[in-house]
Amino acid sequence: MGLVLAGLMLAMLLGALDQTVMAPALPAIAGSLGGLDRMPAVVTAYLVAATIAMPVYGKLGDRYGRKPTMQAAVVIFVTGAVLCALATSMPQFIAFRAIQGLGGGGLVIGAQAIIGEIVSPRERGRYLGLFGAAYIVAAVGGPLVGGFFVDGPGWRWIFALYPPLGLLTLVLLSVALKLPRPRTKAPLDVAGAVTLGVAVVGVVMVGESGNPAYLALAALGGVAWLVSARFAADPILPPRLFRDRAFAVPVLISLIIGFALFGTITYLPAYAQIALHTSATQAGLLVTALMGGVLLTAVVSGRLITRTGTYKPYPIAGTALAAAGLGLMGLAAAGPTVLVLALLLTGLGVGLVMQVMVLAAQNAVEYADLGTATSSVTFLRQIGASAGVALVGALITLRSGISSTSPANLPEVVRGQFAAAVPPVFAAMAPLLLVAFLLALALPARPLRTTAHVEENR
Repeated sequence: MGLVLAGLMLAMLLGALDQTVMAPALPAIAGSLGGLDRMPAVVTAYLVAATIAMPVYGKLGDRYGRKPTMQAAVVIFVTGAVLCALATSMPQFIAFRAIQGLGGGGLVIGAQAIIGEIVSPRERGRYLGLFGAAYIVAAVGGPLVGGFFVDGPGWRWIFALYPPLGLLTLVLLSVALKLPRPRTKAPLDVAGAVTLGVAVVGVVMVGESGNPAYLALAALGGVAWLVSARFAADPILPPRLFRDRAFAVPVLISLIIGFALFGTITYLPAYAQIALHTSATQAGLLVTALMGGVLLTAVVSGRLITRTGTYKPYPIAGTALAAAGLGLMGLAAAGPTVLVLALLLTGLGVGLVMQVMVLAAQNAVEYADLGTATSSVTFLRQIGASAGVALVGALITLRSGISSTSPANLPEVVRGQFAAAVPPVFAAMAPLLLVAFLLALALPARPLRTTAHVEENR
């Protein structure tokens, strides 16, 4: 078990670190490859590919087994990283980041689904903190590592990290992971994967470009997916699962958390630098307060879930705390101290919810749907995040009249407009978490299974 956990932790770290380590490197990469105007496309390519891949990996794991699916994800991710290091133009780099995203989407889903298979829901709580720690390390360490390579040997060396870590992950999982073969023989829902992918592209492009025209693409893809799901033998995202409140409620809460949380924290560093006159480093440290709160409550709640076998109180308390934290952000203009307190409160709440929703969804389904349930929670959270970033950005632009959030050379009067406009937008996300609170109250409190899927299917 120890070697398997080490391999899964490395896989999650690879997927999480890749997104944060790139942030400080993008300007240097764009400058080197001659495409400063294409920086948003680098982010979009990875995000679209990873989001589309999530439900596909979930279904492939259910159909062909989680071990070979995870191995494939590691290989695709590392291959994409090597190609990125060798890119000679911006279009090449964007294409290779998409390849890397196809692997990255499978790393996170695969790790969570494998844990769901080898550890019983009752015991799984104690591992929630470990996965939370991987995200904290990535969130805090990623920008530092990226900055080190950009300032030192060069941005291409960032991608030299991935082959040795990927190889170690592959060896650990190949040698130590033993899983039963899946029993389902249903054909893969290709039409569902394509139509769902179209919907994802529409939602993500709205978030990245702010162009509402992409909403039509998202709606078209969503309707086409619903039609295809009615005729598929085994839909890639089965509508039947949503008839069970024990599955539907965690997925909806994850969607709302993604929308409200990521829509807010995406613009937080810009607000701190423009309105509060902090440095870029100080703005980044503000997010550390949120991450610290997430890690603390994720670890504590996970251990309490294992000890008591009860999980429902934590999302109820967590959504209430997160709503209070986002509401307090309406007073962010009072200074950094209030903002740090709001972020800490929000983080404490999110830590009680995010991973617990994965646990609740996994506990609600049969073995054949384990990967689908796992990917659904993360997939809908990512969709919510993309939509939240789009809406919050549009509201900030509408209220402040500022479409660029770069703090460089902004006159004081513009900073004042921005400072007055943004906190109410942050606070406007709080009612959404009150909706999540009501959903948490409606979450069925089912007993956590005390046997793992791998034990039940030997």
